[in-house]
Amino acid sequence: MVRNSVRGTVTAVLAVASVAVTGCTSSAPDDGGNGERTAPKPRTAAKSAVKGGSIGGPGSACALPVIFDLAASWKPTAVQAAEDDALSELAEQGPVTLVCEIDAKPAGNIGFLRVWTGDRTGSTPRQVLKAFLAADPNAGRATYTDLKAGSLTAAEVGYTVSSELLDEPKKEQAFAVSTPSGPVVVHLGGLDSQEQQEMLPAYELAKKSVRLG
Repeated sequence: MVRNSVRGTVTAVLAVASVAVTGCTSSAPDDGGNGERTAPKPRTAAKSAVKGGSIGGPGSACALPVIFDLAASWKPTAVQAAEDDALSELAEQGPVTLVCEIDAKPAGNIGFLRVWTGDRTGSTPRQVLKAFLAADPNAGRATYTDLKAGSLTAAEVGYTVSSELLDEPKKEQAFAVSTPSGPVVVHLGGLDSQEQQEMLPAYELAKKSVRLG
């Protein structure tokens, strides 16, 4: 409980300060088993992002089990938190660990695409996302959808994050895929819901282009 409280407080501070630690549907939405009302299903952004390269392959900034396209001007950075790092706790959420941050500030927005990876398990993408959200005490109003991300079987969740440090709940979303190396979660978070909406094209580009590395 202490760990979750720390995570929730620090995550909200990072969101407010913009600081970081360095398709077809096949099922109906549900509430994640917590009894909360579900949020509207995430909408696909109306505009498309201009491709500016890719991430995950040999020679890229982040070595990943998958490869996906990056929106122009978004800057990727590998994350390697040491065990004795004061912020290392924030680099773990449920079954996955933060390994790459893709910063939207060079493209004019305040937020990140964050990539999390985990060890091999028998969990489905939806189960991974549920465990991912269960580790965030400020997450709520979750809507889960099974879909295809690129050619891979995937799941997606749209949800809100609330905190006493935020004026109102903000929207966030993530998709997860399974790979032979383990699950991968790609998460989009912004300073507020408006930033989230403006960054959706970059998230959609990653989702539609993701493939095994």
